[in-house]
Amino acid sequence: MSILIFIIVLGILILVHELGHFIVAKKTGMLVEEFAIGFPPRLFSFQKGETKYSIGLIPLGGFVKIFGEDYAMANALDDDKRVRCFTNKPKWAQALVLVAGVFFNLLLAWGLISVGFMSGLPVSVSQFTGETIDNPELILVDILPDSPAEKAGLQAGDIILSLGVGKSESIQDFKNSASATNFIASRGGREIEVLYKRGPETSLVHLTPEQGIIENKFAIGVSLDVVGTVKFPIHRAFWEGLKATIFWTSATAAGLFGFLLSAVTGQADLSQISGPIGIISLVGNAFQFGFVYLLSFVAIISINLAVINLIPIPALDGGRLLFVLIEAVKGSPIKPRLANALNLAGFAFLILLMIIITASDVFKLF
Repeated sequence: MSILIFIIVLGILILVHELGHFIVAKKTGMLVEEFAIGFPPRLFSFQKGETKYSIGLIPLGGFVKIFGEDYAMANALDDDKRVRCFTNKPKWAQALVLVAGVFFNLLLAWGLISVGFMSGLPVSVSQFTGETIDNPELILVDILPDSPAEKAGLQAGDIILSLGVGKSESIQDFKNSASATNFIASRGGREIEVLYKRGPETSLVHLTPEQGIIENKFAIGVSLDVVGTVKFPIHRAFWEGLKATIFWTSATAAGLFGFLLSAVTGQADLSQISGPIGIISLVGNAFQFGFVYLLSFVAIISINLAVINLIPIPALDGGRLLFVLIEAVKGSPIKPRLANALNLAGFAFLILLMIIITASDVFKLF
């Protein structure tokens, strides 16, 4: 089921991304030869007007083939065809086509998050103070390796029902995550009981807070947050959806920049990123939590796809956009042989990176 959901989600994201390129290319007068979801061999195709529409066997990508993207080809054509070539259109038109895919992915994320807010979206209570939050629950967000919490078997996503020391001291009403962390810290090195819920099952574990995990505090090595459901009318849902999209886009860009910087310095941690195998697992987990969770997760993937595509690596939209900018500044096209070589190198790098990340995903399973 997880694989099927992953393929459907990936297909939607690719369709939206390529649809952006397709629509803007058409609107700017370019000749679109093919609109494809998936890579060849083709499973299905049909011709409508001047464009072929196809579905490929390999569902890990897609493309829009615009006539005359190669300078050598464009210059060899007659005037009637040359005017509709990608490379012979104004630089602003080329740039619009290249950023359209990214824009459509962000637009999709905005729409999905907005629908989530209309339906009732799980949010951090701290982000919406003053709003009516339904069913607030203390959620275990993250666990540090080799911490008391990990050794006790707690997992991210567990719902903490109560914390206690014996029968005399306990806390069950969590207004915010600070109330839980303060309770743990104030009990020193005494053993505490954690009653938690995972799916339909409720369990009880005993663990002892330790020093050194958080400076000058006793802790069990977890990140906690009080999460509840908030629901807005349509106009408010779209406004909050827009703010959330901007926030996640900024956070994703900052995180990606930090990862690339650490990669350059040789300090990148591949365990913090996921490839197709890792995403399949995450999609399955999101679906188990409910359809609204899945919508939010797809929105975040769409934002990630948009941000990654803007990296100025040849073969990505960001790399091609950089070529357009360079040509606009220098007033002449980049040599076709050089552009093709850089795109090939960029594509090879991306394939290598995908193999490394996929291998990392496999190792995480064992």
